Amino acid sequence: MENPIYEESYRNHTIKIIHDPDPESPRDYDNLGTMTCWHHRYNLGDKHDHSDPRELLIDLCDLTYETDLSTNALFERASRRAVILPLYLYDHSGITMNTTGFHCPWDSGQVGYIYVKLEEIRKEYSVTRVSKNLRAKIADHLRQEVQTYDHYLTGNCYGFVVEKDEDEVASCWGLLGDYDGYCLAEAKSSVT
Repeated sequence: MENPIYEESYRNHTIKIIHDPDPESPRDYDNLGTMTCWHHRYNLGDKHDHSDPRELLIDLCDLTYETDLSTNALFERASRRAVILPLYLYDHSGITMNTTGFHCPWDSGQVGYIYVKLEEIRKEYSVTRVSKNLRAKIADHLRQEVQTYDHYLTGNCYGFVVEKDEDEVASCWGLLGDYDGYCLAEAKSSVT
């Protein structure tokens, strides 16, 4: 076991927070969005069969033929059939991802999209119409999925061990995010 990055005495227990060196990808979880990426060095997002971003957008537009529409026009058309956000990657001594882009034009750029089709939203939320408010809620959910994935990409993944009298009484691994937030709260909640 690695050395703890944080240790605390709590209710006659010792809580140790430890960096998780081998976390499971959050893309293996049950996600609402589909994350489709293309990168020549990294295998990012979900598995897919689209050869390039244009092919994905044509598929989302439900077009069965090659079109002369621009990528921007295809994106606008796909946005009528799905909630879709661009994905950007910054690659410099590690990688990080978001939906808004980065300020460095040399080490960053768009690598794909995260999306959920309107038909899937209607099914998941048991609605017949996807309102503007629901679209905004889904977009926020997709941003959260990207933030969770970013924690995974940046190694912001931890586990905890709770000991009492030097005996392990609880542990949990694969907690994504800042260690002093969710991970520490989960550790404390495991103390009986």
